[in-house]
Amino acid sequence: MNQDVRVAIIGASGRMGRQLITTTVHTKGVLLGAAIVRKGSSFCGKDAGELAKYDNLGVSITDDLKLVINDFDILIDFTHQDRTLKNLELCLQYHKPMVIGTTGLDKKSQELIKESAQEIALVYSANFSIGINLLLKLVEKTTKVIGSDYDIEIIEAHHRHKSDSPSGTAQKIAATISNEMNWNVEPHSLHAGPDINGSRTKNTIGLSSLRAGDIIGDHTVMFANIGERIEISHKASNRIIFAKGALKAAKWLRTYKTGFFDMIDVLNLHDI
Repeated sequence: MNQDVRVAIIGASGRMGRQLITTTVHTKGVLLGAAIVRKGSSFCGKDAGELAKYDNLGVSITDDLKLVINDFDILIDFTHQDRTLKNLELCLQYHKPMVIGTTGLDKKSQELIKESAQEIALVYSANFSIGINLLLKLVEKTTKVIGSDYDIEIIEAHHRHKSDSPSGTAQKIAATISNEMNWNVEPHSLHAGPDINGSRTKNTIGLSSLRAGDIIGDHTVMFANIGERIEISHKASNRIIFAKGALKAAKWLRTYKTGFFDMIDVLNLHDI
């Protein structure tokens, strides 16, 4: 299949939306089919190139997803929970695949997305960076070898405007560790440091969140024991890594009619 995949970018005027437009222009095999912004945005009717510092891309910005439903093959959504669910409803109606990078989704919303994959193809990931997904595999392997003997801490840091905490990526890391150890640790049971009496409870995952400045995204997983500690870290310095990952997912997803996938599937990392 050699035809370029047409993507729609929703939340086009946001930080990730602008980055996605810019990256789409420079990515082979992908075309910008539509750019959607919030209702009443001053960008409506303008060319999408204005959001990416290009003169003209030939795509008119709109605030109505339904109006451009036939202009794209796959919708890329990095917005907010309520908006993502509304977009999902429309994509189900018109059988449009989705790449979802929205973070802060509650359990009910995540389950709804998974159920929707019976009707359309979906890639949902808390983080589309190739590096983070490699980190997840390294954490999984490390946990398998030493997880029962070491204290495990997750430290994540993001910019001051990030609304959800802990980050979706940190929760994914915690779930990866928990699944490997059969701990069934839910995000709400993670602690942010030692217990009140100063000791550490066995089979817990420590999690610390920082919000400061313009940090795009830092994640460190620490395995600590008496005499040594292992730290596995990833630091994002540019949002282009998330945009590249999302577009890679869109190109990969086009061959599927239904199914629920994540970046581990897209990158074929299951067997490493």
